[in-house]
Amino acid sequence: MNTPKKGYAKARNMRRWADKKGGYEATPDGFDRSRSDTLASLIDEWFRRLEERAYSLRTVEAHKWALRMFVRWAEERDLRTAFQVTRPILESYQRWLFRYRQDNGKPLGVTTQRMRLGAVQRFFAWLCKDHRLDANPAADLELPRKPNRSLPKALSLVEVETVLNVPDVTDALGVRDRAILETLYATGIRRSEVVRLDVDDLDRERGVLAVRKGKGGKDRIVPVGERAVYWLGKYLEQTRPLLETAASERALFLTGYGERFSSTYLGNWVRRVIEAAKIGHLGSCHVFRHSCATHMLENGADIRFIQQMLGHARLDTTQIYTEVSIIQLREVHARTHPHAKLAPIKKPK
Repeated sequence: MNTPKKGYAKARNMRRWADKKGGYEATPDGFDRSRSDTLASLIDEWFRRLEERAYSLRTVEAHKWALRMFVRWAEERDLRTAFQVTRPILESYQRWLFRYRQDNGKPLGVTTQRMRLGAVQRFFAWLCKDHRLDANPAADLELPRKPNRSLPKALSLVEVETVLNVPDVTDALGVRDRAILETLYATGIRRSEVVRLDVDDLDRERGVLAVRKGKGGKDRIVPVGERAVYWLGKYLEQTRPLLETAASERALFLTGYGERFSSTYLGNWVRRVIEAAKIGHLGSCHVFRHSCATHMLENGADIRFIQQMLGHARLDTTQIYTEVSIIQLREVHARTHPHAKLAPIKKPK
């Protein structure tokens, strides 16, 4: 009977298979680029302009993802140029998005609908600014109302420990996985920031990470903490040399193929790890971000420090964590509210 291969051995065999099979070329989208004034051609040009203006890769990719659906919808209706698009047509596209159902039968979320329509608005605004159109058909398009912002649900300390202990650290990939989870909880950085980390961004001696080109293209330095530094060191010394296939690849965290992670893969993987922990809590990378901020606030961290650590441009974005710090609120309530204790209030004599 063959013994099941552990994570690293399995990844190594898959890498050998991939090397023999060869890679895959990107699937062409099939959009009409026969002329320079087609929607697809103009969108390509807009993306080049965004890149020239130093927009982040994340922003450009998000716009590509949003506009791909619009171009496909338009070409199916033989709408191939920007001149053919009117406000009634965009309102029709908006209604189509509302009725659209994904493969799982669920509708698109309001946030997703707003993102896709917002990209269309920004594209047509550029066409007018660049004198490609005389009038902007998307200028007065009314987007769906923003959903009420729900309070983030943080893990308890026990739940965090349970999740962190899911990887098998007797295996090389398990050490890497533990290092990733420890980094997420210790720093509260976003998944897109994790996958962009390079080896040189970690200063083990000082215990800090350089987060480059975070949201809004801003850089910042965040503390890591001794425990995360320990697991990162273990990963760098024991696991990363096994995964490295090219010295030119400087990504801090490498896949079993020796490549940089994608944000989507990392998010799906963390979701599966949390499910495997069986703590009755769903979530992905962001749940570690919420937990990091909430636990620090509950232990006395200043809200402005948390703002700096999370990379929030505005303090009101961070202040949502003051709403979830119920432990401190209960303590204040117990000390100050007249009816917080069961003992009856003494009547004046």
